[in-house]
Amino acid sequence: MEKRVFKDKVFSELARVSGALSNPRRLEIVDLLSQGEKTVEKIAEHTGMSIANASQHLQVLKNGSLVEIKRKGNFIIYRLANDKVGEIWKNLRDFGTARLSEIDVAVNEFRAAKQIFDSLSIDALLEKMENEQVIMLDVRPQDEYRSGHISDSVCIPINELANRLGELRRSQTIVAYCRGPFCVFADEAVELLRKNGFRAFRLEEGFPDWKAKGLPIEVNN
Repeated sequence: MEKRVFKDKVFSELARVSGALSNPRRLEIVDLLSQGEKTVEKIAEHTGMSIANASQHLQVLKNGSLVEIKRKGNFIIYRLANDKVGEIWKNLRDFGTARLSEIDVAVNEFRAAKQIFDSLSIDALLEKMENEQVIMLDVRPQDEYRSGHISDSVCIPINELANRLGELRRSQTIVAYCRGPFCVFADEAVELLRKNGFRAFRLEEGFPDWKAKGLPIEVNN
């Protein structure tokens, strides 16, 4: 194989992968699947897409070797092809957050509207845990919690939190976490908790970031 043919082949294949990610809806799907495997129906529900539209995006991601499928009865389950895909998404997310001011502005405007000014990085949280008792509150859907969660965290999905505040103690510091920096579940949880007299913060990162650092997790199969 000539050098030019070789290079064209290699870079074309890499472009196929990057092309599969060059759509905001597909990036959202990758972010969602980093929480755990899901059916196309669940993906459509969580992203607000139609099932047909979600299926088309999943096929592009599959052709780019970014997701794979397995069958469970009559259902087709989608999952990330491997942990490297999650790393690609995290690196892209972190690069965009650091280099694109529009992302920072959007995040700050959203949190200012919610009056959520305090968030903790994972490193700041670990330091805080050394000095006081902290309750980790997972506000993602239960299926994501079962797929993997921070050890000893309490599971109260955001859509149940208002009716389950009695399960939490106001004497403790609560740190709510969800899927990651662009997930709003934790922001909504902190807003609700503070309005009801709780001392609450959001974790800046999400469960996949915690897991990537090799910190303690649990899985409920």
